[in-house]
Amino acid sequence: MSDVVVVGGGVMGSATAWQLASRGFAVTLLERATPGHTEGSSHGSSRIFRLAYPQPFYVSLAARALPLWRRVERESGRELLTLTGAVDHGAPESIRELHAQLSVAGHAARILNPDQAAERWPGLRFDAGVLFHAAAGRIHADDAVLAFQQAAVVRGAEVRHRVRVAKVLRARAGGVEVVTDDGEVVTADAAVIAVGGWASGLAARSVSGLPPLRVTREQPIHFPAADPLNWPSFIHHPGAGLRAGAGVYGTGSPDGVKVGFHGVGPVVHPDARPGGIDPAAQRRVQEYADFWLPGVDSRTPTATTCLYTTTPDHDFVVDRDGPITVLAGFSGHGFKFAPAIGSLAADLVAGHPGVGRFALGRTFASVPESTPTPAPVSTPTPAPALRSARRRQKVISGPVRIQLRRHGDRIDRGNDRRE
Repeated sequence: MSDVVVVGGGVMGSATAWQLASRGFAVTLLERATPGHTEGSSHGSSRIFRLAYPQPFYVSLAARALPLWRRVERESGRELLTLTGAVDHGAPESIRELHAQLSVAGHAARILNPDQAAERWPGLRFDAGVLFHAAAGRIHADDAVLAFQQAAVVRGAEVRHRVRVAKVLRARAGGVEVVTDDGEVVTADAAVIAVGGWASGLAARSVSGLPPLRVTREQPIHFPAADPLNWPSFIHHPGAGLRAGAGVYGTGSPDGVKVGFHGVGPVVHPDARPGGIDPAAQRRVQEYADFWLPGVDSRTPTATTCLYTTTPDHDFVVDRDGPITVLAGFSGHGFKFAPAIGSLAADLVAGHPGVGRFALGRTFASVPESTPTPAPVSTPTPAPALRSARRRQKVISGPVRIQLRRHGDRIDRGNDRRE
């Protein structure tokens, strides 16, 4: 029997556990926090789903993810992805490039002028160029993480919360030993490390070639609006009315219209980040909303925080070093791809080759040292394959003492208990 331990129960680790369990692997998912926690990058009520990218690779990857979202919805019984359409606006050359890439890939998209767009979506003010594509919308983030875990459990996986992993070692006899903070050792044939902002510690100690990872504390804002669930997702690209700097993203959600600057927060350590809300950062988003979002009440914001973890080139890390697969660097635009990333990770565990764009050990032209600044608000101007096996498991929430010990094809368990 083959075992895979997935370390990290955010959206990427949970999607990977689901994909592995669907292929018949015996999976144990270890998550450091409690279910529904807000410590990492996968919490909240909304994330954007879109196909529009200037790179054909990401257009294709998003299209691959779409039917997988529908599949996990069916398996979990949860509605996760709502297609409201998405609007990109900003510098006309950026909009034309997005339109060209969608058209080449066979996805319907339409370029509008700002007046046409404002007539259809009066809650937004539009920049010089506008693109709409219908195969886009929002994902309910909290529900998505839970759905992947539930679907994995139905397929035989075990999910354990409040289990912190200290290190992942390569066993002398092959496979891995996953050692928890409590000194428990979980042995398996392979491990997948998907720990978000903690990757620079655990993952970097476990594999070679992990690129520099930048962890920032971001602060998106929710604004009240009439019927926010009918808003399209939107991306405001800099270069025209929004001058050079970080772009802006937004989407409707059950909590209002969510808006944020992309990747402008301070660099932090995930275990030593500041608490509370940054009033200056909140004011910057309010100033943006005052001009560009006439359909929201910018006077009554509700701020939230999350971690961003990014690589220097903003491509992800999805690669294997021996029996250890690492997933990292997804923040800012990775959530939408989660079921496809889980599939790529499961391929790696099964011994298939990875994607060069996501490789460990890749080189970068430069590593940014500073945080991008929010764009000023202005008036717009014109390994060998593992054997697979199934086993019945259960979701356990609590610091469970359990060790897997091999006896031929049988696995003995320690003292399982539910808290």
